Amino acid sequence: MTAAPVSAFRKSISLSLLAATALTAAAPATIAPAFAQSQELNALVWCDHTDPELVQPFEEEHDVRVNLREYEGTAAGLAILEQSQPGDWDVLVIDAVDVGRAVDLGIMAALPADELPTGDFFPELVMEDLNTREGTTYAVTEKFGYNTVAYNKAAVDPADMTNFETLFSGKYDGRIAIYDYYLPVLGMLSLSEGIDTGDLDAEALETLREPLFDLRARSSQVSEVVASQTALATGEVDILVGGGEWLTAVLASENADLDWTIPEQGGVLWAQSIGVLESSENKDLATEFVKYIVSPEGQARLATSSCYWGMPANAAAGDVLTDEEKTVLRWDDQPDFLTRVQRYPVPDAELDTAMQDLWTDMLQQ
Repeated sequence: MTAAPVSAFRKSISLSLLAATALTAAAPATIAPAFAQSQELNALVWCDHTDPELVQPFEEEHDVRVNLREYEGTAAGLAILEQSQPGDWDVLVIDAVDVGRAVDLGIMAALPADELPTGDFFPELVMEDLNTREGTTYAVTEKFGYNTVAYNKAAVDPADMTNFETLFSGKYDGRIAIYDYYLPVLGMLSLSEGIDTGDLDAEALETLREPLFDLRARSSQVSEVVASQTALATGEVDILVGGGEWLTAVLASENADLDWTIPEQGGVLWAQSIGVLESSENKDLATEFVKYIVSPEGQARLATSSCYWGMPANAAAGDVLTDEEKTVLRWDDQPDFLTRVQRYPVPDAELDTAMQDLWTDMLQQ
């Protein structure tokens, strides 16, 4: 996946900065504190890790400079690694569902499972089936949330948003945007057709073509993260398919009418993991960085990062977050939400290509 006020919540992005964020979203980011460091650590991350308030405490404690390069999408991250020299990178943030893919490529180092606080995690977010292989831990879940339906409750009837079928009724034609990421949106359509995301195969995928094209015809745009935030926040659209807390929470203090819900058909759970790269020459320090990120303090800072908010995998972060922050994150609703969602589809290479081809066909309509 990837996505905002220094305000009541300590961090976020004002609407006036969204355009500037769009211009810099793809650029490498380096946190540069004002003190000298004796070591450097290089990490490939999602944009939520580039918040200085997240990284600087670790830098100060370990006398290290953390160099961060932001990327979006597992394929892009793997391409960067393939084009880099061994040892160039130490830490990788990756979609939890793609950890196994990285392990199969031999690029992930083992982590000391007994030093990770997974006993404090929300049980559904330990994800041993994704983060471990044959008893060895290669990554740890750090943050999660939902791809569902985000909307402006001042412009639409919130009751309508509880049923995904309402989007096909014609009532909101031209007021819908689609998040430009094929996996969660196809996952949502799969659920709307009564197909579990884990059962999505080539035959089932073809049944999604008609509803996908229908949804596109009713939508005014297909947008990436920043464009989606901007469109919903400015009233250019009133509904975002694939949106969720990651899109609206960062703007809560600026527009309390931005909301999200999980429709009765269900939503898709996104989760990101973090691990150490096998080629790293700083594995011990990289492991300390991973341990910091999943500590209660690191988790609270990551959950409320200035790029996008999301739930921390470590439930002990609730002791660090403020009541206001937990309200925005809907902390008390998580046990219910987690029963109503399914994970991203995990396609093999052939199905993934077919999904991307279908998505491209939709974009060209």
